[in-house]
Amino acid sequence: MSNYAIITDLNRCTGCLACTVACKAINGVDVGNFWIKTLRVGPHPIEGGSGTYPDVEMYFLPVQCQHCENPECVKVCPTEASHVAADGTIQIDKDKCIGCQFCAMACPYGVRYLNEEERVVEKCTLCEQRISQGELPQCVAQCGARARFFGDLDQGVANFEAPAHPDSPGCQYDEMTKTRVKLKDYVEAFTENDIHHLTNKGNDPKIMYLLREGRKWRE
Repeated sequence: MSNYAIITDLNRCTGCLACTVACKAINGVDVGNFWIKTLRVGPHPIEGGSGTYPDVEMYFLPVQCQHCENPECVKVCPTEASHVAADGTIQIDKDKCIGCQFCAMACPYGVRYLNEEERVVEKCTLCEQRISQGELPQCVAQCGARARFFGDLDQGVANFEAPAHPDSPGCQYDEMTKTRVKLKDYVEAFTENDIHHLTNKGNDPKIMYLLREGRKWRE
């Protein structure tokens, strides 16, 4: 049994949209739909500042299915198409989905949508086709800023992993992607107070965001 999730270091995220593009490419997400939306939060005035550059702050916020502990989407699904998988992720059995969209209406984060062609609801699966084989979700694997880390919550957030950066210009892509770095060894030091979640509506979202003191957490 696992309890998979992602944490994004917002102090490192550059808003390049690589996660959004990589997700669409590997999962065949239709034009106009997204499994990850990268939002800009701000700019806001720094507390006590003038509110004009450089006294402003902002960050980029990738929003996807939060793979909640108590998912509302699962509670309202009449066919049990939306379900909690053994690895703790929220998945959709398309053979059972009738396209009623109750789950999309129940989701507090607006991250589900109806695939008009197939008449089934879709969303982020945390790349279950990859993680089941011991690989990283594509959005984590392709994050150029190394801002996104994936792991098992039962093993501790500090042990979440991302691909290593090459040690030398001659490092091959395959070599880089097979080498992992841990959150605790790679990013700037942080405390539990620096870890944030989207607003909890009783569903207990598991996807995490790391934003250190100096920038105010806003949604």
